[in-house]
Amino acid sequence: MTRALTTIGFDADDTLWQNEQFFRMTEAHFAELLADHAERDHLTERLLEAEKRNLGHYGFGIKGFTLSMIETAIEVTDGKVEAQTIAKILAAGREMLRHPVETLPHAAEALEALAGRYRLVLITKGDLFDQERKLAASGLGAHFDAVEIVSDKSEATYARIFSAGGHDPSAAMMIGNSLKSDVLPALGAGSWGVYVPHDLTWSFEHADKPDTHPRFREMPDLSGLAALVSEIEG
Repeated sequence: MTRALTTIGFDADDTLWQNEQFFRMTEAHFAELLADHAERDHLTERLLEAEKRNLGHYGFGIKGFTLSMIETAIEVTDGKVEAQTIAKILAAGREMLRHPVETLPHAAEALEALAGRYRLVLITKGDLFDQERKLAASGLGAHFDAVEIVSDKSEATYARIFSAGGHDPSAAMMIGNSLKSDVLPALGAGSWGVYVPHDLTWSFEHADKPDTHPRFREMPDLSGLAALVSEIEG
């Protein structure tokens, strides 16, 4: 008998543990450092433009964010930013790389309920060292059969990961807080896509909900995941 689901993929940042809040806190500190040179809203716009511009060079994660802050500081000060300010930006980036890992409600219970019954895969973007650090600190690593730290999430990414070991992407599910990175490309690969919104999501990750797609689901948190999986399995 062919199973409806064999593989379940999980996003990490802001799906299993808090992440975006540290970017927002650092961004607020950055605005304070540059307050004499730009209004906060304008600075936020310039920083977002730099981040998007630099994704192809630095990828996702804290290191690229830090470099984009430095670039933005140089731009808004017409190249006159003080070395002391640059040093403070670098220190803020290092502090982000040390931030504690706070797992989100129901994350551990959801993984425990599914581990052993399904092939669980962590699929996350970002810096390799930082993502490995957070996974180790989260205490959730033992539940996963595989960990994929990727440069980007696309249909091809999910098709490759969900096909590993002879599995079929149509028998896979991806769960995450980003419609753009977690849900839409997984649906495009023929898998299920489960959207679990987070109060803070980077604007770059926003997209329209595929409400009419038969394999799209949304839930407020991970507490109902085991029930959803059972429902799909029939």
